[in-house]
Amino acid sequence: MSRGNQRDRDRERAQARASSKTKQPKSDGLTPEQRRERDAKALQEKAAKKAAQAAGGNNAGGLDKKK
Repeated sequence: MSRGNQRDRDRERAQARASSKTKQPKSDGLTPEQRRERDAKALQEKAAKKAAQAAGGNNAGGLDKKK
């Protein structure tokens, strides 16, 4: 069986989707160094929150290994 023009149509559709999603630069106004610092701080806060949750005994997973 031949595919007809399916490949051509798929290429056209892919090109149309790619052109509609133009890549825009980050508009947060931060330098790469500032962005790294911000992201590192957010990760530290997230890790601290998770550690506090683990220390508090809050077991959201539902598995209790102490039984």
